[in-house]
Amino acid sequence: MRAGRWGLGAIGAALGCLLLVAALGPSAMQPALAGEPGQPPYSLVTHPSPYLVIGLTAAGTVLGSLGLGLCLYAARRGWRCSARPLVVAGLLVAAAFVLMPPVGSADHLNYAAYGRMAVTGHDPYATSAADLPGDPVADAAQEWRTTPSVYGPLATGQQALAAWIGGGSVRLTVFVLSLTNGLAFALTALLLNRGGPDRRLRAALLWTCNPLLLFHLVAGAHNDTLGIAVAVAALTAFAGGRTGVRHPLAAGALVGAGVAIKLPAGLVGGGPAWVLARDWWRTRRSPLGLVALFGAAGAVTLGCFAAAGPNALDQVNKASGMVSRATPWRLVDGALRLGDHRVVIKIGSLLLLVWLVWLLARALPAVEPRDESVRVAAALALAWLFAAPYALPWYDGLGWALLALLPWSRFDWLLLARTTLLGLAYLPARAPEVIKLPGNLDWLVSVVRSAVVPVALTAVLAALVVACRDRRSPVPARSPRESAGSPG
Repeated sequence: MRAGRWGLGAIGAALGCLLLVAALGPSAMQPALAGEPGQPPYSLVTHPSPYLVIGLTAAGTVLGSLGLGLCLYAARRGWRCSARPLVVAGLLVAAAFVLMPPVGSADHLNYAAYGRMAVTGHDPYATSAADLPGDPVADAAQEWRTTPSVYGPLATGQQALAAWIGGGSVRLTVFVLSLTNGLAFALTALLLNRGGPDRRLRAALLWTCNPLLLFHLVAGAHNDTLGIAVAVAALTAFAGGRTGVRHPLAAGALVGAGVAIKLPAGLVGGGPAWVLARDWWRTRRSPLGLVALFGAAGAVTLGCFAAAGPNALDQVNKASGMVSRATPWRLVDGALRLGDHRVVIKIGSLLLLVWLVWLLARALPAVEPRDESVRVAAALALAWLFAAPYALPWYDGLGWALLALLPWSRFDWLLLARTTLLGLAYLPARAPEVIKLPGNLDWLVSVVRSAVVPVALTAVLAALVVACRDRRSPVPARSPRESAGSPG
C-alpha cells in the first residue's frame, strides 16, 4: 500500500533530521560536554544556529509523526512489511545516537552530577550540584543545580556506575549513561519483538523504529528507558512467554525494581495484580500468586529505598505538586486564584486518573490470548500520562511500550498526537536563560509551550474520553489476503 511506503520514507527523513542535529555538536539543542579529547561521545563542532537545530528538530518531529501515522493507517487496512529490517534500522539508529552527545534537554548533566555525588560520599537525595562547587562533573549541571535527586535508588546506582567509570570527565560519564540507556532500549525492543508477524510489525513501528521515541528516549539519554525495560520484562515474566506458565514472583521483583528506578514504572504491577485477584475471587483457591507478587515487589522496593537512606523520597513529595507548562492543568493553574490551588489540581488529577483507568480498562482492545494483565497495565499507564499535571515528551515511552503489546486501535492515534504535541512544546527542553535563545524565538515558550499545546492537549484528552465511551469495537486490521485485490 502506497501510504505504508510513504510512511517509511517520512520516518527515514525524520531520523535523518534528528541524527543531523546530534551530529552538528553543541547548540541550543545540545549542551557542551567537557572531557579529554578522543573520549566518547563524538560529534562535529560546527556551532550551528538555534534556528537551524530547532528547525531540524521540529521537521524531524513532524515528519516522524506523519510517517508513523501513515504506517498506522496503512497497517489498519492490511498493509504489511517485514519487521526485521525495521528492527535492524531502529537499533542502528539507536547505536548512532548513543555514540553522539545527548540532545533535547540537559537532564543527562543532572544524572551525571547525582552519580558524582554518590561516588564522592555525598547523599544525592540531600545534596545538590550547587553544594559541590569546583567539582568538574557537578559544575556541569544546569537547570536543576539546587535540586537533589528525584530518581529511585536503582537509577542512582546507574548514575553512580557511570560516574565511577567516567571519573572527573563529564563526557565519559554521560557516554556511559547513554550506553546503558541504549542497551535498555534494545532490550525492550527484543522483549516486544515476539509473537506473530503482525505483532512484530506493530512492535517495530511503535517502539524500535519510532522516531519520536528514538529521539526523546535514546538521543535524549533519559533514564525513563530503564524503567520501561523493567516494566515490559515484568509483564513478560507474568505472561509466561512460550511456556504460558505465570511467574508472579519474578514479575513482582521486576515491578519493585521499576519503582526503584522511577515510580511510574510500578504502574504495570496493577495488571498482574488485577488478574491474580480476579482469579482468586472466582476460584477461591490459594492466593499464593498474589502474595508472591506483592511480597516480591514490596521486598525489592523497600530494600532499595531503605539502602538509599531516609531522604530518598523527599524530592518526590515536592515534585508531586508541580504543574508543567504544556499540560491541560496549566490552564487550570492559570485560572485558579485560590490560596493553595495546587491542592485542588492534585485532587482533580487524581479523580481524573481514576475515571480514565475505568474508561480505558473497558475500552482498550483485548489481547490474544486473553490475558487482561497487559490491558489493565496499559490502562493504568495511559491514564497516568493523560491525567498527570506534570508531563514531558519522554514520559510517553511507557505508554508506547504497553500499546505495542496490544492490537491496533484508535488509541495509537491519540498517543501519537500527544507525543507529537509535547515534542513540539519542548523545543528545546532547556531553560531559555541558560541557552540564551534569540528574542524572536521567545514565542516557542510563551505561545507554543504555554498556550497552544495545553489547549491542543485538552482536545486530545477530550478525544480520548470520547474514544473510550464509544462502544463500537476497534476496526480490526484486514489481513494481507483480504486487501490484496484492493487498489494501491
